[in-house]
Amino acid sequence: MPKKLYKLSNNVSPVIGEPAVAYSRMKSPAVVEWNPNVPVHATQEEWWDHIHEIEKGPFMTLEEFDRRFEAWRKQYHASKLK
Repeated sequence: MPKKLYKLSNNVSPVIGEPAVAYSRMKSPAVVEWNPNVPVHATQEEWWDHIHEIEKGPFMTLEEFDRRFEAWRKQYHASKLK
């Protein structure tokens, strides 16, 4: 397979191919936002605490979800036909 060559503008460093490097070099308020391309490190205890916090949230049964989804779907398709 031939090696692909990419066009980079003159002001872009070719080292920024790695998402974590690009993320660490950002100088905007977006740096504090979560980026799915940057690895997250936490202890097992922190992960379990996070999972337990999620489990405290509001849940519904599968039947309730299916009923709400079908109602939404019917309303959505009816609005598209108008």
